[in-house]
Amino acid sequence: MTAADAPTIGGLEVQVLDFPTDAPEADGTLAWDHTTMTLVRAHCGGTTGLGWTYGDPATADVITGQLADTVTGRPAFDVPAANEAMSRAVRNSGRPGLVAGAISAVDIALWDLKARLLGLPLIDLLGAARTEVPVYGSGGFTTYDHHRLAEQLGSWTEQGITAFKIKIGESWGTSERRDLERTEQARRLVGEDAELYVDANGAYTRKQAVRVGRTLAGFGVSWFEEPVSSDDLTGLALVRDAVTADVAAGEYGYDLPYFARMVPVVDCLQADATRCGGITVWLRAAALAQAHGLQLSGHCAPHVHAHAAAAVPNLRHLEWFHDHVRIEHLLFDGALDPRGGALNPGASGAPGLGLTLRPQEADRARTS
Repeated sequence: MTAADAPTIGGLEVQVLDFPTDAPEADGTLAWDHTTMTLVRAHCGGTTGLGWTYGDPATADVITGQLADTVTGRPAFDVPAANEAMSRAVRNSGRPGLVAGAISAVDIALWDLKARLLGLPLIDLLGAARTEVPVYGSGGFTTYDHHRLAEQLGSWTEQGITAFKIKIGESWGTSERRDLERTEQARRLVGEDAELYVDANGAYTRKQAVRVGRTLAGFGVSWFEEPVSSDDLTGLALVRDAVTADVAAGEYGYDLPYFARMVPVVDCLQADATRCGGITVWLRAAALAQAHGLQLSGHCAPHVHAHAAAAVPNLRHLEWFHDHVRIEHLLFDGALDPRGGALNPGASGAPGLGLTLRPQEADRARTS
């Protein structure tokens, strides 16, 4: 195929979708009752690639106003070049935050489009480093009562998942008693052999995080996510050195330099392809972590990450996040099955991410 014959990106189609939660949800620093998705469809002839991010509806305006013209007409196979062009186009808009989310959604759609044009599952295009992607069940919101928490953990156990994460940190500078009581309850529910994780979403002070972290060791907690703000690099290092659980952070990384700053202060690096710049930058973050002897964990949006995660030799696991799992199974045919505690992306042989949009569900949730 000559350059003149190479397929080009014909345009982008963008929708904002809104999904009410199935119950009130909260963590240590935020409460919410709905989740917003910006869905991108990248077209090339009769082939369409899917990509998305979770965040503010204004993300769609960035895509239509600044990114669509930037990528339209570019070679559909040159995804990293399109990613770089988008990053340059938003220079004066400020890349972190929802702008990075917009780039991410388009980048994901372009990788899906490329794989579909080639008739390959995305993992076959990227090249597999593993056949299975381990997952952990993630939810356990601070708004859950004992019954709801038990129900959720039990449903994951029935699927064969053996690692679980709950939210803590609601005390936010006051007593940590309920945080510890809920963690102890979770340990009883999942049993002694399961991996138990907690996520404070940056709610604790440094000393509070150390105090809680040392108590959590008695419950066998092996993963302490964002014990303090992810912007407090000194605090993350302090907590990491003071507790036995692995300290993890990085979900708010919007560019590669952020991950470079994060690497020296965590035990495991997190990255979110729907925020950091798409699959293009997520794979670079994985390489950066590997160069420093760290594993990488995929944050949320499991159907975005699954194929890329299978291409990463230093992957620790992927978050099977309750909200996003519910939405992605509702919205797409071809959603993955976590039974046995792992995903098998590409096993169906379907091209790209292996997903087919259900238009009626998208229309039902569409706000713009």
